[in-house]
Amino acid sequence: MPVEGKYSTIARDSEYIRHGNLSLFACTNLITGKVYHKVFERNRSSEFIEILKEIVSDSQDKKMVVILDNYVIHTSEETNKYLSTLKKGKLKRVFTPKHASWLNIIESFFSKMTRNFLRAIRVESLEELKNRIDQYIKLLNEEPVIFMWKYRVEEKDKIPGGIII
Repeated sequence: MPVEGKYSTIARDSEYIRHGNLSLFACTNLITGKVYHKVFERNRSSEFIEILKEIVSDSQDKKMVVILDNYVIHTSEETNKYLSTLKKGKLKRVFTPKHASWLNIIESFFSKMTRNFLRAIRVESLEELKNRIDQYIKLLNEEPVIFMWKYRVEEKDKIPGGIII
């Protein structure tokens, strides 16, 4: 634990004890702003399928487009088997190009959560960390923010190099 007056911040230092890793699976509904999430101790296809089941059940009969990076569990045999059980056309996967995770809006959420919430906390257990993540996302979902793209093609001249991707 930090010693009062000795450390200017409670960020991790040599006394910090790491209790292990958790895997956070999350997605954002771009229409409502709601963040879906599940926290697991493992990072496998079966865990990914659990969050898919949650968003599929919440979407009722609406068709969905899911933007994913090229992580192996997104295309695993187990994931494909689950997706084959869904009504044809229910869920369409779109994959971001390799090394372009910034195109997936959930990556911005992960970055914001890390900077604003996780970076300076200390926890005594993985369970406490899981509970804090759950609480953080629950609070966000009480007043969800709908992400609005700010870039306009007309503004291309304002971008250094004028490159449109």
